[in-house]
Parts: sequence; C-alpha cells; structure tokens
Amino acid sequence: MKNSPSSAKSPNKPTLPVSESLTIEMEERVRYSETDRMGVAHNKSYFEWFEIGRTEFCRRFGLPYRDIEERGYYLVVVEAFCRYRRPLHYDDIFLIRVTLREKTPKKFVFDYEILSKVDRRLIASGYTVHIVTNARAEVCSLPEDLLQKFRG
Repeated sequence: MKNSPSSAKSPNKPTLPVSESLTIEMEERVRYSETDRMGVAHNKSYFEWFEIGRTEFCRRFGLPYRDIEERGYYLVVVEAFCRYRRPLHYDDIFLIRVTLREKTPKKFVFDYEILSKVDRRLIASGYTVHIVTNARAEVCSLPEDLLQKFRG
C-alpha cells in the first residue's frame, strides 16, 4: 500500500514486529441496501466492509471485539482512508483482504483490499488507524496477553 497514515509517523513509539501471515480473506456480496439508484455500491459501504473484515480478522486470531471490550478496552478509529479504483454493483461477489500492518500497545494499523472474486482485480484499497482507549476514552495500552493474540 503506497499511502501511509499520517498518525503513523510518531517518533519514539516502538512497533512490534508484524508478520505477513497476519492477513485474512473473506467473501462478501453487495447487498441492495449498499447501492445507489443505479445499483452501484455506495462509497460509505467500503468502510463498512473494512469493519466487517477487521472484526473477522480479530475473531480468527482468537480475539473477538466482544472480548476486548469485556476487558474494558476499545479500538477507536482515528483515521480512515479508501481509494476507489473500480465500481462494485448489486449482487457482485467480492473478497475482503485484511492485513495488520502495525501494532503497538497503543495503536493498530489495518490495511484493506477489496478484490473482485471472479478475476481478483483490485476494486478498492485503504487503511484504518486505531488507538486503544479505556472505558473513560483515555488512551491506554492493551495488555500483553491480548497483544500476543496477533502474533501470526
């Protein structure tokens, strides 16, 4: 991914190594409610698909969002980006690919690709930056046992 989140340029913040194996793919279909009157997927739908993929990513690595929140932590989106390359239409089947690019005790950066299922052409790509907060919305660190779920 060529774009880099501006908040990722924080000095003196150690980044934990992230393995290339921290990637998942899942299949989805464009629903009627996600399209405009011409049957084209609405731009806001891509961010919802990013969230669907990110939620499944956490689940597959043994850390469902529910478990994070039950421990009193939240992954709050502080930056989001999407580059649209080709349209999706009602009933198209597509793939969501999610990769954990960066993790620190206080920040996660996820990359996304939306691909055509038929020919795996890139439809859209983007990223989200998340900070860890407690229930009072104060920035904090995710405990080591939760961080270790994303080892790869």
